[in-house]
Amino acid sequence: MATVDIKVPSPGESISEVRIARWLVKDGDVVSKDQVLGEIDSDKATLELSAEAEGKVQLLAKEDQTVNVGDVVVKIDTSFKAEVKPKAQEQVQEAKKPPAVAPVPATAPAPAAAAHATPVAKAMLDEKGVSADKVKGSGPNGRITKSDVAAYVAGGVDAGAIAMNGWGGVRDQKRVKMSSLRLTVAKRLVAVKNQTAMLTTFNEVDMSAVMALRDKYKDKFKEQKGVGLGFMSFFTKAVTEALRLFPSVNAQIDGEEMVMHDYADVGIAVSSPKGLMVPVIRNAERMSLAEIEAKIKELAIKARDGKLSMDEMSGGTFTITNGGVFGSMLSTPILNPPQSAILGMHNIVERPVAVNGQVVIRPIMYVALSYDHRIIDGKESVSFLMAVKQMIEDPSKMVFGNKEPGEVLLGL
Repeated sequence: MATVDIKVPSPGESISEVRIARWLVKDGDVVSKDQVLGEIDSDKATLELSAEAEGKVQLLAKEDQTVNVGDVVVKIDTSFKAEVKPKAQEQVQEAKKPPAVAPVPATAPAPAAAAHATPVAKAMLDEKGVSADKVKGSGPNGRITKSDVAAYVAGGVDAGAIAMNGWGGVRDQKRVKMSSLRLTVAKRLVAVKNQTAMLTTFNEVDMSAVMALRDKYKDKFKEQKGVGLGFMSFFTKAVTEALRLFPSVNAQIDGEEMVMHDYADVGIAVSSPKGLMVPVIRNAERMSLAEIEAKIKELAIKARDGKLSMDEMSGGTFTITNGGVFGSMLSTPILNPPQSAILGMHNIVERPVAVNGQVVIRPIMYVALSYDHRIIDGKESVSFLMAVKQMIEDPSKMVFGNKEPGEVLLGL
């Protein structure tokens, strides 16, 4: 009997243990090559285990069990082959079927099929309170995808059924084990509060100029560059220029030394089914707005689909987080260690402001810069945030290094 061992892959350096999140197959199932067998959670990301050969599986670990990287968790007996009907035979059998007289009610899928959903779809099912056996999967082997859940929800959910499953007067409780990623995030956030001298400075930004520029060129930009034009690329570009002007904001503490960076690896905080992820845009200071937009889109899609690699989430010299997409007016972002600063963006609201002695209505965004006071002085933090504000309010300064075009022309 020839067998193939499936070992736990390494999610990244310094990680020696992972948790079996769930199995997508049962012990004794016959699987095809490259079929996804299960998912494992680490304190960095969620990974999929795939079959390296066709055969009958033997599961050597249970769901929620902690295992070591490199452990054998599945054995595949390759003497078993998945049953596949010849195409010609299928066609003959299909031709022999009598014509349907009336639609036949679908039977409920088996429990194993109900659990057969992608990580993103599973998270959406939990979020919406929808049972997996109510959704028909369109993916390989009937696997439920994100679009399947979205289509089901868009079609309307039985309100009466939801009331019976919660918020209907039943005082039930349940305990859900925190994922490795959530546990790590929790520990890191507490450590930041305890181990840094974190302060936050605030300012407000008049978004009129950027919004006018975006409205004027967004269609042409999309047509020529192939990506949409959002506000995140403007802020990322302004941040990279401000980091050049105030390098200590881009620095980190290592023991008794300051590590200075002559590049800007900007982390963009994005929400995912597994929690907050911070993929990194490498050398953002060299990128155009279109390149930044394309990279943000690529990383955001990977985050939502649980496909971010360790390399894409490691490192980073500065982070931007946008709570405005969820409606946040003002917040105090927490540092992403070992970085020394993080910029928080918020929602845009029309507010009355004084301009040249007159009260006018302008689209205003509040911005917040949290920073480690051990390495960044108040003057530098306030000046950095002012530089970002000035470049957003006058986008030409992103091109001319926070100077007026006339100053650049005159060499001043």
